[in-house]
Amino acid sequence: MALRWAFPPWFRPYVELEWAATAIRMFHPLLVPGLVQTEQYARAVLRTGRPTNLDDLITARMERQRILMRDIPTKLWIILDEGVLRRPVGGKAVMKAQLERLRVLADSPPHVLQIIPRTIAAYPGSGSPFGLLSFGEGSDVVHVDGFPRGYLLAETADVSTAADAYDLLKASALPPDESVPMIDSLLKECFS
Repeated sequence: MALRWAFPPWFRPYVELEWAATAIRMFHPLLVPGLVQTEQYARAVLRTGRPTNLDDLITARMERQRILMRDIPTKLWIILDEGVLRRPVGGKAVMKAQLERLRVLADSPPHVLQIIPRTIAAYPGSGSPFGLLSFGEGSDVVHVDGFPRGYLLAETADVSTAADAYDLLKASALPPDESVPMIDSLLKECFS
């Protein structure tokens, strides 16, 4: 993958696994995951860390998204907290474009998007963004996104715990066919 050097050294192993994954299941309670961010949203998020290589980081983040557009794309299932969609990262225009990007993704097989509505006060895994990566061969891997850095887990018990939490998140979230209308509603209500 080009621009691998733009990522921090601790993140490079994850990017290589992401590139090889056949399916990725992600949950994020705070932000739109980098894998589906628009360039402007990514700029607003990455700028907060005041990096000296901001343009390189944005280019590398956009490059990661190629896995979703290959001839046989990586299957992506994202669950987001509704608050992620209401937080105007980068301002109204940036957030509107980001919601439109999510809307297109949600309507593009084989990808799935679900939203956990704000009416659900607590749910499994709500304290930490994480993702599960699956491969054509080999065991799944968990990536836990954190500060100041994320980390990978490959122990069977950790992967099983994350998969169970993800299943519960799917059950707590709106079904995909109700999540898309929520995005449409938010586009009209908050970002028009």
